[in-house]
Amino acid sequence: MNPMKGKLYGVSIGPGDPGMITRRAWELLQSGAHWTYPVKSEKSDSFVLDIVRRSELPLPENHTALIFPMTHDKEKLARYWLRAAEAVIEIVQQREDVLFLVEGDASSYSTFGHLARTITALDSEIEIVTIAGVSSFNLAAANLKMSLAETDDALAIIPASYGVKMFDRLLTEFDTLVLLKVNPILDQLLDLLEEHKLLAESAFIERAGTPEERTVHDLARLRGEKVGYLSLLIVRNHHRVRGPRIRGCRKATIQHS
Repeated sequence: MNPMKGKLYGVSIGPGDPGMITRRAWELLQSGAHWTYPVKSEKSDSFVLDIVRRSELPLPENHTALIFPMTHDKEKLARYWLRAAEAVIEIVQQREDVLFLVEGDASSYSTFGHLARTITALDSEIEIVTIAGVSSFNLAAANLKMSLAETDDALAIIPASYGVKMFDRLLTEFDTLVLLKVNPILDQLLDLLEEHKLLAESAFIERAGTPEERTVHDLARLRGEKVGYLSLLIVRNHHRVRGPRIRGCRKATIQHS
């Protein structure tokens, strides 16, 4: 990598509790590097920046908000990724390190992946480092005192945008489902879980790790309720039928046509 340029760090800040910021991330936040962070629009606050502020770290002199709009329009998103990438490249070309602050973990459903790929496409000499962190579903499971997977359990983590039909199929293949951003189809998911007699084995978590965190075990009372964007369901499927073990592993079920 080019020593005449700064580095870009994707710094995972965790889901909301400043206590979940890792030691490595904490060191970088105090390194004097230029902070960048995502916002939905010029007038929006930054969720991830609020986490850091609650840690009582002061905002550095050099910091830049990067706009990533909430849209599924790929062409529009590509334009904003390009603008953000160009802004970061301008800073690192001045031999200044840049931190891109990421809520949760930078490798899990994060804007950082898009930003990093765009920067690499524009300038492959820029070194990019990802700092791992705590994801919302890890913290949620810990707070619930729930194991996401044990021994040879199968675990699936899926955005709710895949739809109820996909979840219905996955229930036959996985012991635990983590369903992210469930707000648009929550009632449909509750119907599915009731049909499979899994309501009692599931939990709903909203804004994990924030001061507004909410956990609901009696899922039936959520029907008809409008829940927040940062919400998820954890479903433990103890009814799943699995194949026999072979030397500690599960034997794959072979289907003949």
